[in-house]
Amino acid sequence: MSNLTERPIALTLAAEPDLARLVRMTAANVGALAGMSVDRIEDMRMAAEEAFIYASSADPDGALTITFSFDDDGVRMTFELALDAFPTVKEGDPAAYADLLLAAVCDSYERADGPARLVLALGTDA
Repeated sequence: MSNLTERPIALTLAAEPDLARLVRMTAANVGALAGMSVDRIEDMRMAAEEAFIYASSADPDGALTITFSFDDDGVRMTFELALDAFPTVKEGDPAAYADLLLAAVCDSYERADGPARLVLALGTDA
């Protein structure tokens, strides 16, 4: 995804699981704009929801900003929290499951600190 659009789409939301549907639907629409197949859009929806729930659980009283960038090759989603770092993930934590799922579904997945953020990329073809 070397030529990502200069028209970013951003959502800033309270870290409330009830808002996951809004994130899923936005991700699906961005996937359609990028020309993804129906199956790949479903992957986008799942990844967006999982990343939102994961990020929300890291800072349940905070807010997060989700930025979507896209081109004909795919979509990048960045979930940025108001935290400097993610809490440490322990074996058996739901966050460990989220890491596995996001790594499996996304073409590229990174959890980074300074500020805490999740960066996901999905190409138009799996």
